[in-house]
Amino acid sequence: MGTTRTIITLSDEEKRWVMAFSKARRISMAETLRKGIACLRNSEGANVYHNLVEQTRGIWKKGDGLEYQRRLRSEWES
Repeated sequence: MGTTRTIITLSDEEKRWVMAFSKARRISMAETLRKGIACLRNSEGANVYHNLVEQTRGIWKKGDGLEYQRRLRSEWES
């Protein structure tokens, strides 16, 4: 299994929390984040989300969905 270096943006509060959590457990911030990702991947919630995406794939039949979103969001600018 390969690895990839990834840059993420955290709020100051999130970074303080991750640093404190990591320090208390004597692990790196990277290891804390990897453990968090593993929890999400293995959680029931992630499976529910994936299943919902699969079950609803292709149900939009009103044309170009992206164009529809852009048209709706353009109303927010007025």
